[in-house]
Amino acid sequence: MTLIARHAFIACCLLALALPVSAATLKEAIEQVERETRGKVLAADTIRTRGTLVYRIKVLMPDGRVRIFQIPA
Repeated sequence: MTLIARHAFIACCLLALALPVSAATLKEAIEQVERETRGKVLAADTIRTRGTLVYRIKVLMPDGRVRIFQIPA
């Protein structure tokens, strides 16, 4: 895969993760993040922020960085 194609693929993946997609359960949210990032989930919990429930998922990305994703419950 060329460098440009790889960067385009990564940009599309990040855009998909930025969209407000809700998951019915924490397990589904974890599976979604694992599938879309190909990373390893380090921690996951449900939090309340601004009166709504959000799944907070901490992921070790394939490049070694740690990212936190918030998915509406």
